Amino acid sequence: MDAQQRRAALAGCLEQAEQPVSAGALAARFGVSRQIIVGDIALLRAGGLAVSATPRGYLLPREPTGLLRTAACLHAPGDMGRELEIMVDNGCVVEDVVVEHPVYGQLTGQLHLASRYDVRQFLDKVATSEAKPLAELTAGVHLHTLRCPDRQAYERVLEQLRQAGFLYQ
Repeated sequence: MDAQQRRAALAGCLEQAEQPVSAGALAARFGVSRQIIVGDIALLRAGGLAVSATPRGYLLPREPTGLLRTAACLHAPGDMGRELEIMVDNGCVVEDVVVEHPVYGQLTGQLHLASRYDVRQFLDKVATSEAKPLAELTAGVHLHTLRCPDRQAYERVLEQLRQAGFLYQ
């Protein structure tokens, strides 16, 4: 399989994937290095394919369902897991985290967390990397974009965040 065929197969794999697929898993599937996959993804993006990179891997956008809402939050770094669990436990998907940087403006990190399992994987990655969560750039103030099944789920999230002291007022 040449590089062009591999990229076409890679695009097909991402189109069929229900969950994010890691560069390592793609590398093993196609018998190339992780770096080759990263380069292929860059070329697919340059060619117009809207590939998103999440902490758990690559994915293509799906037709959205549910309500898209925002929650403004503030908490200590050690409370990040509890905050995210409140959101996913109420049936919402944590699409991203957004902070306002004084130099770069709005910075967004794609998350796509839909379950406690996803939250655990994300927290494990934070713990084992040398990277800091985006909220640490803004003394804990940040936004989350949530995809909620209905208005009641969003309202439950806000109330539980308020009760936990995580809702930014």
